Amino acid sequence: MSVTVRFAPSPTGQIHIGNARPALFNWLFALKAGGRFILRFDDTDIARSRREFADQIEADLRWLGIEPDLVVRQSDRFPSYESAVVRLREAGLLYPCYETAEELERRRRIRLSRRLPPVYGREALKLDEEERARLEAEGRRAHWRFLLPNFDADPLSPRRTEIHWEDIVRGPQTVDLASMSDPVLVREDGTFLYTLPSVVDDIELGVTHIIRGDDHVTNTGAQIALFAALGAVAPAFGHHNQLTATTGEGLSKRSGALSIAGLREAGIEPMAVASLAVLIGTSEAVTAYRDMEALAAHFDPASSSKSPAKFDPAELQGLNRSLIQAMSFAEAAPRLEKLGITGPKAEAFWTAVRGNLDTLADAAGWWRVIREGPEKADLSTEDEAFVNLAFGLLPPEPWDRETWRAWTERVKEASGRKGKALFRPIRLALTGRESGPDLADLLPLMDRERIAGRQS
Repeated sequence: MSVTVRFAPSPTGQIHIGNARPALFNWLFALKAGGRFILRFDDTDIARSRREFADQIEADLRWLGIEPDLVVRQSDRFPSYESAVVRLREAGLLYPCYETAEELERRRRIRLSRRLPPVYGREALKLDEEERARLEAEGRRAHWRFLLPNFDADPLSPRRTEIHWEDIVRGPQTVDLASMSDPVLVREDGTFLYTLPSVVDDIELGVTHIIRGDDHVTNTGAQIALFAALGAVAPAFGHHNQLTATTGEGLSKRSGALSIAGLREAGIEPMAVASLAVLIGTSEAVTAYRDMEALAAHFDPASSSKSPAKFDPAELQGLNRSLIQAMSFAEAAPRLEKLGITGPKAEAFWTAVRGNLDTLADAAGWWRVIREGPEKADLSTEDEAFVNLAFGLLPPEPWDRETWRAWTERVKEASGRKGKALFRPIRLALTGRESGPDLADLLPLMDRERIAGRQS
C-alpha cells in the first residue's frame, strides 16, 4: 500500500513552530516510505480564512523543505460534503437538533451535578415531526449531529462501545463511544464543522496515515465511526505530543515571534527549526541535521513522549549556531554574495568568522569590519597610546596566519604588556568588539594601510 499523508492547517493566521511539528512528522513519514504528502487547507470557515495566510503557509513549508505533491482547498469541495450529508441523513445517521448553546450548557451542568458524564442526551431524537415544525416556526434552525454507533436497538440507551486502534505514536489506544456526545457535523447556517469535511477528504484523497497532535485522540473514535458510516476503512492514526512554551502554555498563532515567517526573518536556519520541531520531546537527542534525508533517517514517531514538549528559543539558537559552524563555503557562498561578501578573500573570511555567528546574516557585520574597520573604540588614554604604538609596529604585507603572533611578540617587547592588557585593546581597535574570531585568521584579511590609518 502506497503511503499518503496530509497536513491540514486552517489559513486563519501564520503557522508557528508548534504547527510545523505535525507538518514535519507527516513529511518525514512520507519521505521514509516514498509516499505522497498532501497540503489540505481547512478553509470552510469563510469568515476567518484568508488566501494571503494560505500563500504564507505554502511559502513557510517550502522554506522548511516540504514540497507538497498536491494542494487541496476544502472551500472547493463543498459538493462532496453535501453529498455525504445526504447519504448520512438517508441512513438515519444524521439527525436535527434545535437546542441553543444556553440550553445545552444548562443540561451539561445538570448532568455534572448528578455525577453523570456531560454528554449530549440525544433529547432531539424524542421530537416528533410536529414538535420539530413548531421549533422551526419559532425561528429555530437545526444543527445536525452524527449518531454514534454506541447502542443496540435504542439510541436513548447507549452502552459502552470501544473503538480500538494501534496508534503509530502511542501504541494501542481505546476510546469508548458512550463517553462522547454525538458530534455536530453541520451548523445551523449549513456550514460544516471540521469532522465531516476532514473524513470525506481523507476518503476521497486516499489518505492512508493521519499523524497529528494528541489533542485529537478522543476525536479519533468518532472519526473512525464516521469512516465506517461512509463505507470506508479508516486510515492508520498517530498522535504525537504537542509543543508548549517553557511556561507550559500552548503556542498560539498570535505568538508572532514563534511563527515560521518570524523565525526565518530572525535568521534562523530551516533545518534548525525542523530538527527541533521534530526531535524535541522524543527519546532522540536534539541535534541539528543538515538536511531532511539525514533527519528522516533518525525520525521515529514512536519515540515521542506522552508528555508535552517545552520549546525553548535558546535551544533553537544553539542548533542554529551549530549548523552555521558546519556550513561549507560552497553552501554559504550564494547567500554571502547577497550580503555583498564576494571576492578572493570571501572563502577565508567565511572560514574565519562562521564559528562566531548566531545567524548567517551576522557575517555582514564582520565583513564591514574587514573592509571598512570598526567605529572608533572607547579606549582609555593609556590604551590609545598603546594602540598607536602597536599599529606603528605592524609588519609589512603580505600577511598570513603567523603574522599575528610575530606582530604581538614585537608589541609585547616594546610595551612590556602581556595577556589581557596586551590583546584586549588591540582587538577593540581592530574590530570594535570584546570577542570574536581568532585575530590570527582575521588579520590577513585586513588592509595594512587602513589599519595604520586608524591611529589617533
